[in-house]
Amino acid sequence: MQSQRRLELINATLESVALHGLQNSTIITISKLAGMSSGIISHYFGGKQGLIEATIKHLLEQLKQALLEGMRDKPLTASERLFKIVEANFTQLQRTASVYQTWLCFWAQAMHDPALARLQHINSARLYSNLRYSFAELLPKEQATVAAQQTAAMIDGFWLRSALSVEPTEAFSQAEHLCKCFIENLLQQHGDN
Repeated sequence: MQSQRRLELINATLESVALHGLQNSTIITISKLAGMSSGIISHYFGGKQGLIEATIKHLLEQLKQALLEGMRDKPLTASERLFKIVEANFTQLQRTASVYQTWLCFWAQAMHDPALARLQHINSARLYSNLRYSFAELLPKEQATVAAQQTAAMIDGFWLRSALSVEPTEAFSQAEHLCKCFIENLLQQHGDN
């Protein structure tokens, strides 16, 4: 019951941020959307800040689980793993308005909030590490490092442009395709595929 209530509050937070933005989402707006008393947020999360951090951790966990699910079926080649990393960043969940609006608010707020900045650092480091690991099997060390940095920037950049576009659904699909094409071209350029 406790985990279900926590998830309901996290989902209400995503909805509130989509409707009101991060700054204008309050314990009251979130608790109303969840259909719970505002005191329950303090009980489970210690307040709005704790709930925001739990919401971002939830999104990070969903991102991690999407990647693990994509790799669970069979052993993958390094290039297949790279494509799975791209796909994990563009899942249906990541394309949902409440989720991408929360990510946008989170990124903006992370510049001013050390706890959120730490979560953003974890997110960036995980993406880079996963990319670097797979590229290292295909490219020399220095080239693998640069390829991982470029691909992480491509994923983040295309994701951001898609979230801010007039037609996000179409833009996210195109972004995923373009990131995969970038990886293919990079590997072909170095004679590995």
